Amino acid sequence: MTLFDGVYPFYPQQRKAAGFNINTIIVIVVFLTLACSFLLIIPGIRGRARLYWTFRVLLSLFVGVVIVVVQFTGDWETGWVQANTFYKSFSSAVVNADIGLHIGLEGVNITLKGNPVNQINETINYNEYFSWSFDANYDRSYSEGLQKGLPSPILYVAEKFTSQSPCAVHRQYRISGHYASAMLWVAFCTWIISNILFSMPALVYGGYMLLVTGAFAIFSLLSFSTVRNSPMCQIQIGTSTLHVAYGASFWLTLVIGLLCFVAGITVVALHHLNLDLLKTFFDLREDKAEEYQEMAEVFVNYHCVNKGLAPLQPSKTNSA
Repeated sequence: MTLFDGVYPFYPQQRKAAGFNINTIIVIVVFLTLACSFLLIIPGIRGRARLYWTFRVLLSLFVGVVIVVVQFTGDWETGWVQANTFYKSFSSAVVNADIGLHIGLEGVNITLKGNPVNQINETINYNEYFSWSFDANYDRSYSEGLQKGLPSPILYVAEKFTSQSPCAVHRQYRISGHYASAMLWVAFCTWIISNILFSMPALVYGGYMLLVTGAFAIFSLLSFSTVRNSPMCQIQIGTSTLHVAYGASFWLTLVIGLLCFVAGITVVALHHLNLDLLKTFFDLREDKAEEYQEMAEVFVNYHCVNKGLAPLQPSKTNSA
């Protein structure tokens, strides 16, 4: 078979490297819209309450967007290596490339980028995703990759996570990722409940729900970290070894969990130790409540109404 523009003739188009996960972009856009909407109304809040409202809303939105976004990212575990490796099966062509491994909750993403990108009359820039979620078939995706003629380094790394691989990590990653995702969705629900309680306001119960949110975020980390119970097979590419470590999503989830713990403990502690300070932070000062009460009394003061009608009674008697 001959080549056409560096691609086998029965595959007329080259594989393109993926950019961003569309689900991640949608979630970020939604939360940015909420943040911008709040910034439009913030000038209407007077005094120091403006600063308190800005801090509370932006912090809450940050926690919410992280809890949702990390479920679609692919960097809970990451690793990369630069090596000289065979490019395709049944070919003696050797390329110098960066091989990246990005593991998420629902699958694994394998990247291959040449150094330089253009080698052996081809553009070497691949980004292949293999899903192991319960509604996907990882082994079938791997078989399709074989049929498409993906580069050997990508197939070699992807083979380590198949259900038939001697590494035996497929089932562990699949179950751990599933339960970690479930814990994060529960954390998202408790985050919504905490915001509702803060707006009612039921401050101490909102603090309790923040503690529950942090707890479920930590539980998701514990669930995912159980994959370390199964020893990872050595991924040898050429003369180099690809090592995997916890990635940005894992550490960001840990930060969010600890942040929820700190915020929840602070709210509960202030409720019992300094309730006035807590009410000031949530713009629930007593003087404002008294102002509202005095304004309400103006409309229900029947004594003033009766006093205003008193001069009309003598005039009615004189006329008689």
